[in-house]
Amino acid sequence: MRLTFSARLWQWQARTDSWWFVTVPPELSDELAELPLPPRGFGSIKVRVTVGRTRWETSVFPSDEQQGYVLPVKKAVRKAESIADGATIDVVLEPVR
Repeated sequence: MRLTFSARLWQWQARTDSWWFVTVPPELSDELAELPLPPRGFGSIKVRVTVGRTRWETSVFPSDEQQGYVLPVKKAVRKAESIADGATIDVVLEPVR
């Protein structure tokens, strides 16, 4: 499964150490939620992500507040891809079994 979407980068305000995320669109979040994957902590799903030329593995996490899964976008990725705070980015997301 390969999910492709565009989303705006946003900062989690609950912490002061600058965690940045994009929200997976609701219809794609629904597809992720239905995957028959082994359970992981906090309902997370391990994924392989591509943004621009940068590719990495991480997890997406369910968020009631965002009404879908959220994807953390680490500083090294934002720097490598010259992503400004609040920018809209193109994401390719692949669940990892």
